[in-house]
Amino acid sequence: MWHFRLWDTQDVTLFLSITLYMCHLAGAISIQSPQRSLTRSVQEDVFFSVDVSGREIPTIQWTFMSAAVSRSIGTWRPGVYTNITVDYRDRVQPYDNGSMGLSDLRLQDAGYYVVTVTETTGSSKDAGFVLKVNEVIYEDLQYLSVSAVVLACLAGLLMLAMWLLDKAYRKIVAWRRAQKMRENDETELQPL
Repeated sequence: MWHFRLWDTQDVTLFLSITLYMCHLAGAISIQSPQRSLTRSVQEDVFFSVDVSGREIPTIQWTFMSAAVSRSIGTWRPGVYTNITVDYRDRVQPYDNGSMGLSDLRLQDAGYYVVTVTETTGSSKDAGFVLKVNEVIYEDLQYLSVSAVVLACLAGLLMLAMWLLDKAYRKIVAWRRAQKMRENDETELQPL
């Protein structure tokens, strides 16, 4: 006959303790975000919306990554300190819930943005965002069309000026001929 021993009290206690600890660690940090892929145009602003929750006030760090570079944007602890790097100081707005605003976008701002939330216990969690930055083509076309209109107007004015100068030149030449002919006529008609 087989005797199966079910778990004794120590095993159950150890199992429950480990399970509760794992659940506690898993639920320690939460990062919620409504949208992880963003598309904006050059010179617009973007808002990376997150809602960070945890058992304590976390440290929030944002990092930018692209094919060419990887650099820190800033680190802050809500209500304690804010440290934004020099490259982003004038363009980044940090928020206490972990969100970040980035203004005056440039083409080189396109890439992957990572927010890392860390608690003093050492537990951390990451969330990533993809930002696509479009170049505004219609501004270039507008500039080109305005330049073409200005150049066409200048060309028209130059052609008008040349036509008027040509008319004036022909009238002056005709007047001088008429003057010479009168002089010639007067000299021929005088008695000798």
